[in-house]
Amino acid sequence: TLQKHLSCIVFFDPLCLNISLFLSGQMTDLIYTEKDLLQSLKEYIKAEETKLTTIKNWAEKLDELTQVSTSDPEGYLGHPVNAYKLMKRLNMEWQQLESLVLQDTSDGFIANLSLQRQRFPTDEDESGAALALMRLQDTYKLDSDSISRGNLPGTCVKYRTSLTVDDCFELGKTAYGESDYYHTALWMQQAIKQLDQGEESTVFKGEILDYLSYSVYKMGDYGRAVELTKRLIAIDPTHERAKTNLQYFESVLLEESQKRDKNHQEPEGEVASEDRVSIQPANYVFERDAYQALCRGEGIKMTIRRQKRLFCRYHTNQHPRLIFKPFKEEDEWDSPHIVRYYDVLSDEEIQKIKQLAKPRLARATVKNSVTGVLETASYRISQSAWLDDAEDPVIVRINQRIADITGLDVETAELLQVANYGVGGQYEPHFDFSRKEEPDAFRELGTGNRLATFLIYMSDVQAGGATVFPDFGAAVYPKKGTAVFWYNLLRSGEGDYRTRHAACPVLVGSKWVANKWIHERGQEFKRRCGLTEVD
Repeated sequence: TLQKHLSCIVFFDPLCLNISLFLSGQMTDLIYTEKDLLQSLKEYIKAEETKLTTIKNWAEKLDELTQVSTSDPEGYLGHPVNAYKLMKRLNMEWQQLESLVLQDTSDGFIANLSLQRQRFPTDEDESGAALALMRLQDTYKLDSDSISRGNLPGTCVKYRTSLTVDDCFELGKTAYGESDYYHTALWMQQAIKQLDQGEESTVFKGEILDYLSYSVYKMGDYGRAVELTKRLIAIDPTHERAKTNLQYFESVLLEESQKRDKNHQEPEGEVASEDRVSIQPANYVFERDAYQALCRGEGIKMTIRRQKRLFCRYHTNQHPRLIFKPFKEEDEWDSPHIVRYYDVLSDEEIQKIKQLAKPRLARATVKNSVTGVLETASYRISQSAWLDDAEDPVIVRINQRIADITGLDVETAELLQVANYGVGGQYEPHFDFSRKEEPDAFRELGTGNRLATFLIYMSDVQAGGATVFPDFGAAVYPKKGTAVFWYNLLRSGEGDYRTRHAACPVLVGSKWVANKWIHERGQEFKRRCGLTEVD
């Protein structure tokens, strides 16, 4: 019995002790593990609830937004801030939402989102929308605060949308990526202004100051660069690069000060105030002043004397079709002669042309003046499509109407070009005709140079979008259904260099136009040559 008991003790005691110690330790760990799991579960539930609340709030906000936007898409997108925020929302915020949803199994949503993503704007598209806002800012002399509040000329209160701190910061970053320190400074300043007014933001103020300080340094405002960098270090004392920058900025400022003292020069005036940038953009061109002034309605040389030479009349062109139904003709300018015709297209015809053109719209190209190659250019921001007579009977009717009005042969004319200029869309000063120093852009057509331009406006534009002629100070404003006509060549066949013109950026709205470029071939007896080179 004792042996049996001892064997039991000898056998069981060490084993029971080891099991007890192992199990006790394991169980204790598991107890705490379970507690940790429970805490993790609570955090997961809280995170899921927060996520769902975030998604729900975002969906409700988007629901309100889409109700407004879908009620009148063209009117809504006519506001440049709405256009920019749509690009930003689809390119950035939907991706952020996708990342949030991907934290859980939501296959249906992700599959649909993946399917729809092929239609989403790219980084380049978002950047383009941001640059369009800045282009409008320069052309129409708009301050950042007005743009941020959505307070633009010609805008409907219903569609006004404000920019957040994050939006302003992203605009500044876009400009920074283009090495455009002028607009970087403008928009980083606006971001700080709104942040200081108490607006919430996910962007750290120090990051904004980092961009702003470097931008004003690149613009040559060394004193302000020092001041802003000190503010950055005060917010983030561990920012090592800012400390290095401060030393460098201070040394540059001291060097500049010593140069002025040595040359006995006075400082060039007070440093720009915190919420202003007085230095011009890096891509500033003085020649652009006249063009942009005309776009703003400034510098138009329509004198009373000239106005007395302009008339309205009924135009028949001695054509049988027009004798019974003449067109209303209005002189827009006397020399060179620019005329406007009213009721050239009906609303139904305009709708049909848009319907035909929309599936084919592509980024408009221009001929390179050196190589003669078609390419996209930053000075022409629009989409265009070409429509043939075979497309629809309406195109045949319109081409015939143009021939009747102008008295010219359209058989050798180019196809009808339809162009859409969205917000910020423009075509900077250019000639429609091919100049002598350029490769013969129209040689392959075999129809000679562009003799005349017949430009049809297919929409009204709430603000901006004028056709301006910088060389003689004329501005022609879009009126739906009307057309303007001018000759690009003198009677001698020489180019009329006065006809250099531009399509101003669309500030609010959407601009649709149709162009018919009529060539020299076939006009020999319809517009006879002059006796001198300048006729």
